[in-house]
Parts: sequence; C-alpha cells; structure tokens
Amino acid sequence: MEIYLKLIWAYLKIGIFGFGGGYAMLSLVEHAVVDPGWISETMFTDIVAISQMTPGPIGINSATYIGFVAPGEVNPELAGPLWGILGSVLATMAVVLPSFFLVLYSSHFIRRHQESGVIKAVFSGLRPVVVGLIASAAIMLMNNANFNPNGETWQLWVNIAISAAAFCLVYFKFPIRGEKKNIHPILVIILAGLAGYLIYGL
Repeated sequence: MEIYLKLIWAYLKIGIFGFGGGYAMLSLVEHAVVDPGWISETMFTDIVAISQMTPGPIGINSATYIGFVAPGEVNPELAGPLWGILGSVLATMAVVLPSFFLVLYSSHFIRRHQESGVIKAVFSGLRPVVVGLIASAAIMLMNNANFNPNGETWQLWVNIAISAAAFCLVYFKFPIRGEKKNIHPILVIILAGLAGYLIYGL
C-alpha cells in the first residue's frame, strides 16, 4: 500500500510545479516514476504515446495510466484491475487538485494585479523556463525505446526519417489547392501510423 502514498506525493509535487502544460511535465513525471523503478523507460514512452493519442491533456492522461500500472509493477499482489483503478484515481486527483486551487486563486490575483511590474516580471521569467522544459521533454523522448527498441540499425534510421518527415510536414507550409498551408497534425499521425504498419507490420 505504500506505493499509493508515494504516487500521491509524487503527483502532488508534479501538480504544484508542473508549469507549461503536459509536455513540460514529462521530465518531472519521468524523474518521479522511472527513476524509482515503478515503471520501465520503455513502458513510460509507450504510456506517453497512448496519452498523446487519447482525448484530454497529456499530463492527466499519463497520470491515469501510470497510476493504473505502477502498483502492479511494484507489487505483484496489486496487479488486479481494482488496485489499478484505485491508483488511477489517486494519481489523477493528486495531479489535478493543486493546479485547480492554484489557478482558482492566481486567476483572481492576476486579474487584479495584471498591470503590476512584479507580475509581468514573474511571467517574463516563466516563459523561457516553459520552453526549456518542453525542449527537455523532446530530448528525453529521443531514446532507444522510441527510436531503436530492437537494436536494429536500419530501424534506427527509418525511425529518424519518420520523425524528420513528421516535423517537416507539420512545420513547413506546402501548396494545397493553390495556397500554402501546414499539414494538419491529425493527418500526420495517421500517415505515421500507416508508415509504421507498412514497415513493421507486414
């Protein structure tokens, strides 16, 4: 049962200090759940991928999934679905409640003092930190579990090519029906899934 208290404490900290949204939280989440050995790095990257595909914020989704699997990974006696659901509820509530109360109070405070030089200075300091945390999450996910899980050199280069192609499709504009537009990210996800199936599934 100790794992549940640790989950609550870990996600309370993530909820309090997770500035910048779900992607900025990922480095905090990895440090909190992978470093102690609750889940493996490969499982963490899989959970991140599932959290991205399912509706809702990635930080909350990942808390729900990790809360479900972590108790069973730490203690086989807690591997049942009911224990997993308990972990999901506790982790999700622990990551949501601090943010809820902080936003509830800070929105009122900021609205009253939005012209304050102190408030503007605080946000000027937070913006580059958020960019750094998101960049850290991107670099953190560039690991063997994502790019070379089977140790095959050809898979490494194919996965790098898919990643580079996805970036180019989303970032750069292409001529579509007479005007330049970005490719919609949903279409890129579908194309990447089809590419993965054709390369690895057949």
